Amino acid sequence: MKLNIPENIAEIIPYPPGKPLEELEREYGISNSIKLASNENPWGPSPKAVAAIEKSLQGLHRYPDGSSFYLTEALARWLGAGMDEIVLGNGSNEVIEFLVKTFVRPGDEVITSHPSFLMYQKFVQVRGGRNTVLPLKDMQHDLEAILNTVSEQTRLIFLDNPNNPCGTFFSTKRFDDFLQRLPESVILVLDEAYADFVEQKLRIDILSYIRKSEGIPAVVGLRTFSKAFGLAGLRIGFGLMHRDIADLLHRVRQPFNINLPAQIGALAALSDSDHYNSTLNKTRSGRQWLSEQVRQLGCKPYPSHTNFFLIDVCGDATRLFESMLHKGVIVRSMKAYGYPDFIRITVGTEAENTRFVKSLAESLNELSYV
Repeated sequence: MKLNIPENIAEIIPYPPGKPLEELEREYGISNSIKLASNENPWGPSPKAVAAIEKSLQGLHRYPDGSSFYLTEALARWLGAGMDEIVLGNGSNEVIEFLVKTFVRPGDEVITSHPSFLMYQKFVQVRGGRNTVLPLKDMQHDLEAILNTVSEQTRLIFLDNPNNPCGTFFSTKRFDDFLQRLPESVILVLDEAYADFVEQKLRIDILSYIRKSEGIPAVVGLRTFSKAFGLAGLRIGFGLMHRDIADLLHRVRQPFNINLPAQIGALAALSDSDHYNSTLNKTRSGRQWLSEQVRQLGCKPYPSHTNFFLIDVCGDATRLFESMLHKGVIVRSMKAYGYPDFIRITVGTEAENTRFVKSLAESLNELSYV
């Protein structure tokens, strides 16, 4: 077989998926492990969503609604948006792909930060675009450096707010000042995958920027059902944008891109405000408790506006990750992100949090880190 592979495709490093939990347990000879590495919702999906999905399974022989009409209608009510301002995706990462397909031609520039979500850059590389990646400054997006980098070839800027993996967040004022200084030819994409965990009074009113688009660049917001709603396994997210941009994205969207269980489950999850609010409250209290426990162990927890946070463990994070893995506690080493002494931990259930603290104390002692 002789393949003529484009250089931009050949150079892509595949996204590194984690091993299944069952396989890790088999390899390490452990059982009853807990996973606090992927920023998932430890309390699971809404019972209403599960019941609705189960009921929908008898209809799997039919194609789903290609317009996702009822889910889009419910989202519009929930957000105060117009249905024509919403584009659904197979995860919010598919909406990222739509944006790159629509607006990036070979050679065009897209500006992102490091560390942040890897898929921004991969979609640009597939398209033949040019990635300009700027380092975070003090774990924050360096907005001034981004402004100084923008060129006539810049088509998109991606900012995750809050940032993953740092959990940092910039204010409406900083965002507004930044936006006013950008050329109108650029599209600014605000990835708000974790915005549900941000206090309501601190959140950026994305719709107000979408609707006052005269004189400023176009703004697109990205959201997901994977985190606060606990539907990561369904792959369902959406973008908020000006109706003209939405119209263009629908032209590149595959028909039936949102499967039936995802539409039904997300629709039911939106109706369960009790489960949603419970998740937010337990996440905030768990994050506060964990931070204090970690501090008492001699490590340094970092403030976060998300369902995860960074911890300086005062030693090699990968060794600590391995030590905790043998105890059945899976966390994320940040060495690959440029923070060799840091781990990232997702806030878990009360029992998971307690087990994490116990295992962390044991590993820190074994490794003589603190």
